[in-house]
Amino acid sequence: MTVFTNTIVGGRGGAFSRAMQNPHLIFGFVIIGCIALAAVVLPGLLGLDSLAVDPLNRLKPPSVAHPLGTDNFGRDLAARILAGASTSLSLATAVTLLAASLGVAVGIVASFSRLLDHVIMRICDGLMAIPALLLALALTATFGPNFSNLVIALVIVFVPGIARLVRARALALRSETFVEAAIAVGASNLHIMVRHIFPNVLSVLAVQVTFIFAETIVIEAALSFLGAGVPPPAPSWGNILYDGKAAITKAPYMVLFASTAIVITVTGLTMIGDGLRDLVDPRMGARLQPGMARRLFGLIRPRTSEGEQQ
Repeated sequence: MTVFTNTIVGGRGGAFSRAMQNPHLIFGFVIIGCIALAAVVLPGLLGLDSLAVDPLNRLKPPSVAHPLGTDNFGRDLAARILAGASTSLSLATAVTLLAASLGVAVGIVASFSRLLDHVIMRICDGLMAIPALLLALALTATFGPNFSNLVIALVIVFVPGIARLVRARALALRSETFVEAAIAVGASNLHIMVRHIFPNVLSVLAVQVTFIFAETIVIEAALSFLGAGVPPPAPSWGNILYDGKAAITKAPYMVLFASTAIVITVTGLTMIGDGLRDLVDPRMGARLQPGMARRLFGLIRPRTSEGEQQ
């Protein structure tokens, strides 16, 4: 069993009991769980249609018939926001899973080949030098504004940061005793990557992906607001903000409710990330040996620099 597995599940109570004692983690999952549940259940339960147009009821304020009011096409704003939550969470899930998978594969492979490491890291440096929103905007403008192209563009944006983070952790793990022992008994590089390196990078990866999830939602809203994200009339929080911009003096609630949904979702995801960071941070567990924990986890940062690990 790898060191990471021993550390997390070992000791009295293990990781699950520590997670149950972490209010950030619990509240974060409750917030995101409620948003996801509402996005899935409420539209069908209440018969909400996010695309139903009613020109006679344009820009109506919140009422019994329309709890959050209507937009500039007479569409129910509550239905639009719930459908936008489904769009944002689906997009963020797809981007996070694909970016994490590719980033882990690229980072681990780069740590085992000096030539690939040099080439891949230079490409990552070039991509990371461009602000995330600007790069995503350029890619979506090139590919075209639709859901699939938006996923591809955001994966390209986030893979370099994950690859660098995983590569730095993999290089540190290669000097650990259990990896050197595996090499001494003749284990192949593939076996070492899968059996020893991959499980031990999950600690830093788990924290990083929650922030990528949150950043994906913010970038998607920004791109949709700029007209390069999810194309209308598909519901999106960014599209609602864009529509609300033209009617902000008459119907400020459109911008208010959509931005509040984004803030609450990102806050919940940030709380999950903070909770996971506390869970894997060695300073949060007195039973961990300081020397081993410091080598295993180190300081979790969103992005790494070239000089952090050679």
